Amino acid sequence: MLELAYDAFIEPFVSNRFMLKAVLAGSLVAIASATVGCFIILRRMAFLGDAISHSMVAGVVCGYLLMKKLTGADAHYPAMIIGSLLAGFFTVLLVGFVSKVSRIKDDTAIGVMYTGIFALGGMLASVFSADIHFHLSDFIMGDVLSVDNERLWLMGTVTAIVLFVIILFYRQLKLTSFDPIMAASVGIPVTLIGYVLTTCTSLVVVGAVNIVGVILVIGLLVTPAATAYLLCNRLSTMMVIASVFGVTSVLFGVYLSEWFNFATSPAIVLFSTFQFSVVLVVSPRYGLLATWILRRRAISQPLIEDILGCLRRDDQPVTSRETIYAHVESSSRTIIRAINHLVKNDLLEIVSDTSYRLTEAGTREARRLMRAHRIWETYLQRLGTPDSELHEKAHLLEHVHDEQTVDYLDDRLGHPLKDPHGKEIPEDFVHLVPGEVVNSSLLREGHSGHITEIKSGSDLGLTVDDFITVGPREKSNTLWSFQLPNGNVVLLDHQDTERISVRLTESSDQEN
Repeated sequence: MLELAYDAFIEPFVSNRFMLKAVLAGSLVAIASATVGCFIILRRMAFLGDAISHSMVAGVVCGYLLMKKLTGADAHYPAMIIGSLLAGFFTVLLVGFVSKVSRIKDDTAIGVMYTGIFALGGMLASVFSADIHFHLSDFIMGDVLSVDNERLWLMGTVTAIVLFVIILFYRQLKLTSFDPIMAASVGIPVTLIGYVLTTCTSLVVVGAVNIVGVILVIGLLVTPAATAYLLCNRLSTMMVIASVFGVTSVLFGVYLSEWFNFATSPAIVLFSTFQFSVVLVVSPRYGLLATWILRRRAISQPLIEDILGCLRRDDQPVTSRETIYAHVESSSRTIIRAINHLVKNDLLEIVSDTSYRLTEAGTREARRLMRAHRIWETYLQRLGTPDSELHEKAHLLEHVHDEQTVDYLDDRLGHPLKDPHGKEIPEDFVHLVPGEVVNSSLLREGHSGHITEIKSGSDLGLTVDDFITVGPREKSNTLWSFQLPNGNVVLLDHQDTERISVRLTESSDQEN
């Protein structure tokens, strides 16, 4: 067994020293490509990397011809690399120019420009075929097994430069990738950072293209990063995992080419695609298998709401299973699964084999979920979401049940009383506690309290220490009505109510 493992994994490196150099060069490509690829995935720029790699053909040909015409000698590899880099930048500038001066979007501009420049390179190679003495196929397919010291050092230098730039501008790159608007608001030059990333992408493509080829360089640039994206949510972790997947793609790709005697570059990208396919299926959070299991086990939010609502509406403290069956539209088996889920999470209490009642936590959870769900529905409607999609999207978002998030949305919406379907939105029961000082905008009809603070501004008709009782909202729920002990009623809009703080009293308290 050990001898078999030695022959399969160790002996190829002992007998073929060039394989070690191939793995080293390929690993450098993988690390640089995967690191940059993480930002490309987040920014949805994968097509741009493909465009740069194809435009390099024109740069290689032009660089070779220029050296040939000026010096009469064949171009060295660095000269063709400079031509490739300039072609990449020229492609990016053309794409940006076309998308800015016309109604053409970036993806269409990329498709038009890179195919045109790629075709230009093919035409020049055909017209000046007598003057070009290098194998253009090497740039198309690559040959990692024939990497010489010059290209190895070049790739090492490119990798070092790219990693240094990413470490140096990590915060700016991260912020502009996730939220460019916020980045611009805090003074980060978003356009310049975009060009920094484009430069890094161009350097990686230029360095990698003669190792894995124009056609396959996009595989190492995107696939390992996409694989890591399925496994984690932190950018720093994603970059490390992507690099690991890239290196293993190179290592096992070289092994596959040795074992089965086929081209190395396709083997590398093929194994990278295999890794992506496996992770796509088995990823514990975002994989197909996990999603399928989650869907099988998931209890629909409408069903949970129906059951909780049924128990809350029932006049009796104990609700029978038959009552739930009568009011909830679902199969008995599904209802039992939902009830078991609620019991398991201490939201329902089993009274007998066929009857239940809400626990204190269940009552609170029912109100909290209902409030979050209906606020999210209201918010999504304001954004223009179709009514048919409100419930499903709110179901996903309501699990972001951080109280500050829900309170923020509630405030931005002007503390609505009803959701888009006309159902009442539960009040902010977390903050509306007798004795607590709250913003008067949170108060609903029937609440009362003493004013503790009025922020500076115009006269509102109220003073500190006034006792107020909240009446019904007026003018389509946009005006709050506050009744004073002398019978006067003050109407305030949302902006004004935000300036008043009230110490809440029991709704039954009366002012002497």
